[in-house]
Amino acid sequence: MAAPGDTYERELKYLLSGETKAITKMVKTCNDEETQAYCSMIDSPFLVIRAAGSLGVDLVALRWDFSFPIEVKSSDNDILYMSKTARLIEQAQRMMEDCDRSHVIPIYAFRLKGVKGDPWRIFTIPSEYALKGRAQLLKQKIPKLDVSRNGNFIMRWNDGMKLSDFLSYIGLSTFE
Repeated sequence: MAAPGDTYERELKYLLSGETKAITKMVKTCNDEETQAYCSMIDSPFLVIRAAGSLGVDLVALRWDFSFPIEVKSSDNDILYMSKTARLIEQAQRMMEDCDRSHVIPIYAFRLKGVKGDPWRIFTIPSEYALKGRAQLLKQKIPKLDVSRNGNFIMRWNDGMKLSDFLSYIGLSTFE
């Protein structure tokens, strides 16, 4: 039996990989814009690799124009406090450091359970580290995780960017 988070890791992997069956299932309750964005993955998919390791990332998405590591989180609650365990804090810190060194955008994908329409929201980790070119433009568009007074990250689903909006944005030939 798969771990609870594995279901959503696989769902996101199949969506980004342009798998028709997963996309058809996802768009059943989506509006026209969301549907169009998800369907764009059929023609312009990512190569998505599931990564291993509890302090690593869950997925790595690769395509000619963008590549990024993705940490997948899911919850029944629309707010996810990453201070609940030391492992989550260490995981986020390591991801931020590795991405800063490698000049890639760290992505957190938050799947809210039981939502109609696009249930996915994406975030990046706040960092002063500048990326180059189109990656920097993309980083500026993606909402940052909130930071508590204690310096811990908080994901508020309502504050994230819809995955469908993200897919539409990266599908543009120019960033405006």
